[in-house]
Amino acid sequence: MESPYFTSSHEEFRLKVRKFAEEKIRPVAADLDAREEFSVELTKAMGQLGLFGVNLPEKYGGQGKDYRSLVLAVEEIARIDGSQAATLAAHNSLGIGPIYMFGTEKQKEKFLPPLTTGDHTWAFALTEPNAGSDAMRTETRAERTGDNYRINGHKIFISNGASSMSKGATIQAITGEKDGKKLLSTIMVESDLPGYKKERITNKMMWRAADTGKLWFENIKVPKENLLGEEGKGGRYMLQTLDSGRLTIGAMGLGLAKGAYEMAMNYSGRREQFGKPIRQFQAISFKLAEMATKIELASNMLYNAVWRKDNGLPFGKEAAMAKLYCSEIAKEVSDEAVQIHGAYGLVQSYDIERFYRDQRILQIGEGTSEILKLVISRHITQ
Repeated sequence: MESPYFTSSHEEFRLKVRKFAEEKIRPVAADLDAREEFSVELTKAMGQLGLFGVNLPEKYGGQGKDYRSLVLAVEEIARIDGSQAATLAAHNSLGIGPIYMFGTEKQKEKFLPPLTTGDHTWAFALTEPNAGSDAMRTETRAERTGDNYRINGHKIFISNGASSMSKGATIQAITGEKDGKKLLSTIMVESDLPGYKKERITNKMMWRAADTGKLWFENIKVPKENLLGEEGKGGRYMLQTLDSGRLTIGAMGLGLAKGAYEMAMNYSGRREQFGKPIRQFQAISFKLAEMATKIELASNMLYNAVWRKDNGLPFGKEAAMAKLYCSEIAKEVSDEAVQIHGAYGLVQSYDIERFYRDQRILQIGEGTSEILKLVISRHITQ
C-alpha cells in the first residue's frame, strides 16, 4: 500500500485482518444475516486477534497501536460484512473510547482490561425514543443520593447493548439543572446491577447479525465512582466521542464500498451478454470508473482525518467530512453494484443484496448526513 498515511507495519496489520475476515467471516456472514444471529464466536475471535483495544496502551490490555490501525481493521471487516464491522467499531470507538479518554486511572484499570479480550462488549447509550440528533431532549435521570446515583430511564438503538456478552454501558443522563438548562453527565453502568434490563432489536433491515438493543434503567443504584469525567460535562464528552467514532463509521462506508466494487468488478467480468463480458461495454466500464474514483477520494479523505487525529491535530471537521462522504459513496457504489448485477443483485444468494441493505444505516448513525453538514458548516463559517 503506497500511501503517506501508512507504514509497512500498517500494511502487515491490514493483511492479517483481511485474512481473518476472508477465512472466518465470509463463509458465515450471509447465514448469520439470514438468521439474525449475533455471533459470540466471531466476537471472541476478533478479541483474540487483538482487535478490541487496538489503540489502547498494553498496560490496559490493548495492542499499543494507533487509531489508523483501528480504522484499517474496521475497513477490512466491513469489506466482508457490515454486522461484524459494526460490533468492532462500536465496541472500540463508543464503548472503550470514552473510558480511555475521560476515565480516571482507577476506572481505566478496572474497566478496560476485561473489554480487550473479546469476552465482553461495552456500549455507549445516548439515543432515546425522543432524543437523537437533539441530545438535550435526553430524559434519563441520575439522581445523586449519598454515595450513589439512582438512575431511571430508557435507551434505544444501542449498539452492543443487549447480547449476553454486553457487560454494560456508558450512559448519558440528566444529573441536574443550571440556569434552566439540563446538566448532562456520563456514567458507567454495569449490566448485572438490579434494575438493568435489556432487549435485542430484531427485524432490522441492516446489520442483522449485529447486537442492537433497548435498555431500561429502573431505580438502578450506581456508585458515584462510576461517574465518567466531571458532572455536567457529558455533552462535551459525547461530542468528542462522536468525532472519533465518525472515523470508524467512515471506515465502514469505505470498506463496504470497496467490497461492493469488487463484487461488481468480478460479476461484470464473468457475466456475458452479446458475446462478451459486460464490463467491456462502455455503459458498465464507466460505472466502474466512477466507483473507483469515488473510493479513491473517500480513502484519501478518511486517511487524512485519522492521520490528523494520530498526530494531535484538530480533526473534528475532517472527521465529519470523511463520515459524510464515505457513507454517501457507500450508498452510491452499492447502488451501482446492484445495477451491474441486474436482477441477481436483488436476491439474497448474492452478497451485494446484503451490502445494499447494510449501507443504509451509515447515513444515519453517529450523526445523520444532515447533521454532519451542519457540523461542517459551523467549522467553515465561524
